[in-house]
Amino acid sequence: IMLNGRKRKPTHPGELLREEIVPATDLTQTELAERLGVSRRSVNDLLNERRSLTPDMAHRLARVFKTTPEFWMNLQQAVDIWETLAANQQEYSRLRPLKAA
Repeated sequence: IMLNGRKRKPTHPGELLREEIVPATDLTQTELAERLGVSRRSVNDLLNERRSLTPDMAHRLARVFKTTPEFWMNLQQAVDIWETLAANQQEYSRLRPLKAA
C-alpha cells in the first residue's frame, strides 16, 4: 500500500512511547499510569498498540511530556487513515470523482 507516497505504516503513538519516550524517562508502566491518572492496563494496551490513542489520553500525555494534544492525535490519525485505506482500498478504487463543472 502507498499512502501519500509512503510504503511504510505510520508510527503508532504507542510505539513512539514504548521505543523512545518511556525508556528516556526511566518510568515504569505503573509509574507512567500513575502520572497520567489512568490504569496500568490502559498504558500497557497503548504501548503494545492494542488500543488507539483517545483525545483524553492525548491531553494527559501532552501535559506529562510537555507536548501538545495535537501532536499525539496527529500520530493516531495517520495510523487510522493508513489502516482504513489498507482495509478498504478495493472499494475506494471503485469510487469515481465528480467531474469539474
